[in-house]
Amino acid sequence: MAKAIMIQGTMSNAGKSLLAAGLCRIFKQDGYRVAPFKSQNMALNSYITSEGLEMGRAQVVQAQAAGCEPSVDMNPILLKPSSDVGSQVIVRGVPIGTMPAKEYFKYKKQLIPEIKKAFQHLSEQYDIIVIEGAGSPAEINLKSDDIVNMGMARMAGAPVLLAGDIDRGGVFAQLYGTVALLEPDEQAMVKGLIINKFRGDKTILDPGVEMIEKLCKIPVVGVVPYMDVDIEDEDSLSSRLSSTGRNNTLKQENESSEKHVEAWIDIAAIRFPRLSNFTDLNVFDPIPGVSVRYVSRLSELGRPDLIVLPGTKNTIEDLLWMRQNGLEAAVLKKAAGGTPIWGICGGYQMMGQTLSDQEGTEAGVPGRTISGMGLLPLQTQFQEEKTRTQVKGCFGTVSGIFSGLSGMEAEGYEIHMGETSSVGGDIVKNVIKEQEKAVNHSLLKLREEQAGNHTEKQDGCCRDNLYGTYVHGIFDKAEVAETIVCALMKEKGMEPEVGGLSFDYEKYREEQYNRLADTMRKYLDMEAIYRILEEGV
Repeated sequence: MAKAIMIQGTMSNAGKSLLAAGLCRIFKQDGYRVAPFKSQNMALNSYITSEGLEMGRAQVVQAQAAGCEPSVDMNPILLKPSSDVGSQVIVRGVPIGTMPAKEYFKYKKQLIPEIKKAFQHLSEQYDIIVIEGAGSPAEINLKSDDIVNMGMARMAGAPVLLAGDIDRGGVFAQLYGTVALLEPDEQAMVKGLIINKFRGDKTILDPGVEMIEKLCKIPVVGVVPYMDVDIEDEDSLSSRLSSTGRNNTLKQENESSEKHVEAWIDIAAIRFPRLSNFTDLNVFDPIPGVSVRYVSRLSELGRPDLIVLPGTKNTIEDLLWMRQNGLEAAVLKKAAGGTPIWGICGGYQMMGQTLSDQEGTEAGVPGRTISGMGLLPLQTQFQEEKTRTQVKGCFGTVSGIFSGLSGMEAEGYEIHMGETSSVGGDIVKNVIKEQEKAVNHSLLKLREEQAGNHTEKQDGCCRDNLYGTYVHGIFDKAEVAETIVCALMKEKGMEPEVGGLSFDYEKYREEQYNRLADTMRKYLDMEAIYRILEEGV
């Protein structure tokens, strides 16, 4: 049976996910079979396993750090917010319905057997399980029937490391207040404190470390610096979701440094209120000279080289949001001027002629049909049944600026509630001139892989410089990302060096996990953590 250790935080975004990923990589490097676990995750970033089951991407990242295959056992409950007060509830990879928060709070105790079953299954396969909590264990209005923080620690018999975020300020109050609000038996389960995201001279912090240890009667097992590692972040709290772009940020921070990078290529992604799977664009971050910006206001759009309409949990509501704030009109104008537009999943659905939700699948409002952006001759009908599958294949005949993708290998996964079909070859409104007689092509030729069965199908649509697909991860292959960037550079009159932009994304990701582990080893007392792991609770 596996030993377990749990990372909890004083608040959301205290760094639990990253610390858990780092411990997974450290234990893996030390020769252990290790798996991540989070009983309940609330996130719009999700992933489809090889069995066609859905789980949170945070545990996928941690599984990659641990060197193991992602499994829904690592995240048995996933909540995907569909409105301000309700979420789709996914149990062991399968949606069971949408519930308001109050209803789910009463229902969740019924899921404890599923949580225990998932944890037990992992415990039989691995030596160590690194458990991540959610939010704060000291939310006194939510502590009854807790299944993700101290309640989970009890179920797993796991000692707890409590992390506080010094970057936000008040870290000693965070740690002391959290411990003080715990019950005595819960306090006894907290075996170590971590001060996370520290910047500066640690000697100035040392007196406070000594005092917090005396006040809490719990040792500080590490003061971890703010880590500049390029690892996927958790949902909307991500620092990636900036209107300035990652490489632009690096440029500002390193103006006097040899690492100064000017952004040649500007990719603007629309930051929908219900944005999901924004990690589709992470592959572009390591490419020098490429900036990925997330835009939520018309004034931020500027003159990008590529506009991406990413995934969303509520396509209709987010399209109406774009329509109301002027972004839709601006994107249509850019498209008419030749700027390439690429829609993924919900963004792809928006690019069509109509979107129909007769059953109220998305927001509980049945009988609704609205016009789409009219960029592609498509229609989407939303349905209760969710498509969840991994796919492989190749690009078809790709039009426009990205024609170099034609025939190239492609792979990824689909998560969507809706079927999209063609409405014929009519020229669409105000975007493509009648005399151009644009030709429509399927973007991808795919082989759907699920439970050992293979199904051939076509996906997506391309027309001139307009592209859409249901496939998440479509850019992840190095040659795909490089082809897109090279095409954008050539369009601006630049001559990219042949092979000069190529990189191995998987190798790069492994380097980032190792860099994370090296930093954490340096600043955590790993001897103490191993001792806590051995002693348990």
